[in-house]
Order: sequence, then C-alpha cells, then structure tokens
Amino acid sequence: MTQKIDANGLRAVIDNYVNAMNRGDIDRLRTLFAEDCEIQGVTGKGAFDFASRIWQKLHDSLNMHLEVEDCVVQGNRAAVRFRETGRWTAPFLDFSHPTGNSYELLAMEWFEITDGKISRRWGVRDAAAQARQLAFPVAAGPKPSEEEAA
Repeated sequence: MTQKIDANGLRAVIDNYVNAMNRGDIDRLRTLFAEDCEIQGVTGKGAFDFASRIWQKLHDSLNMHLEVEDCVVQGNRAAVRFRETGRWTAPFLDFSHPTGNSYELLAMEWFEITDGKISRRWGVRDAAAQARQLAFPVAAGPKPSEEEAA
C-alpha cells in the first residue's frame, strides 16, 4: 500500500534533500531515497550509488551549494528551480587543474516521492555556463563512445 504524502510533507523531503546535498552528507541523502530509486542527471542515469559518487565530487571539488528559488508540488511530484553556486578547488572528473573560479547557474530537478522517499529524480543544469565560469578545458560529462562520436 502506497503512503499518501501531502504538499508540506513532500516539501519537507525536498528541504531535507537540499540540506543534505549542501553538507555533502551522502549517508543522509541515502536515507531520503528509495532502495530501487532511479536518478538521472547531466552525467548519466543510475541508482543511488552511481549518483552519490558524482554528488560527492560536486561537493568536494566544486563546493556546490543549492538554494531553492521555486518549488511546485502536484500530487507526489515536485519541480524545483535552484540557484546553484560553487567554487572549483580540487580535481573534478577528468579535470585536474582547479582554477579557483566560482560559478553561479540555474539548475532544475524533478522529483517523484513514493512512501515518503524519493523514488525518481531528474536533474538538469546549465553545464555550459558552469564550464565557462570555471574555465573547464571542455564540457564535463561522460565521453561518447566511438559510435556516438562518429
């Protein structure tokens, strides 16, 4: 039986997610997601362990901080617009020469909540603006396969 959650309860899950993300608290984030969750973002799609490795790097290397600017809740879903800020202070993905530059961008995430846990989450951000502001040598993300590059 699926547990109903009202708009305030759903917003509380989102606020807990943001607070844990801003602290880089992967253990706390794990408690907010369903065991069989699906997470999609700029670097790909996977379960919690896939996403948490990227999130830890975002926190440790880019000092990422999220601030909720808008949150729309309908049923068991929430769409959130964030102001994301940070500073590149340690190697990130394949980029080993931090510039110390800071960044600010728009990020949006879509959440589905089931039984009080995040069951699905999609995230998008202006990665091109981030790359320009941080002076990444190329855009961050998975490298295409030879077939995709052709």
